[in-house]
Amino acid sequence: MDYYAKNAKAYYEQTASVDPSSFLQPFSECLTPPARILDVGCGSGRDLFWFRRRGYETIGFEASPGLAELARSHSQCPVIEGDFENFDFSFLSADAILLIGALVHIPHKRLSVIFGRIARALSPGGKVLISMKEGEGEFIDDHERRFCLWRKSDLDVQFQSLGFGVIEFFQQISKIRGDDVWLGYVLEKIA
Repeated sequence: MDYYAKNAKAYYEQTASVDPSSFLQPFSECLTPPARILDVGCGSGRDLFWFRRRGYETIGFEASPGLAELARSHSQCPVIEGDFENFDFSFLSADAILLIGALVHIPHKRLSVIFGRIARALSPGGKVLISMKEGEGEFIDDHERRFCLWRKSDLDVQFQSLGFGVIEFFQQISKIRGDDVWLGYVLEKIA
């Protein structure tokens, strides 16, 4: 999105220092270092850094060249630059995938296609940590970004239809904007 390309430094400064332990720790308990983790929409590289420090093999994926460079510098991890709507993820191999807020701009009707494309990188029995904003419908924020909101029941159906089982579900208030509620899932590929 243009916003992230034009505002990479500001977005980095807003997100890099947020402690991700509350939503990454449950996921890390499902993995054993040095599991290979692909962080799609890695943004500031905050989560790459968190996992790398704990002995995991981490690689990022980011559409914004500015954020990709900042993520590389912050995390000391490789970061692929690309658009997840067109990238062929089947050439990658990951034990786990992070999708922390990465798909919040994807319309409901496109989620299964995009999620399925990204999941091609996942090894059999692989795990996914995904977070989506709770609510109904869509809204455009002050920066002209479209956010697509979800209900838990709708996401449950999506993930089941894609061959993923729910290992854990949790809700959290945003650490950046107190009126946002995030729906977090730890998923396992079962089909």
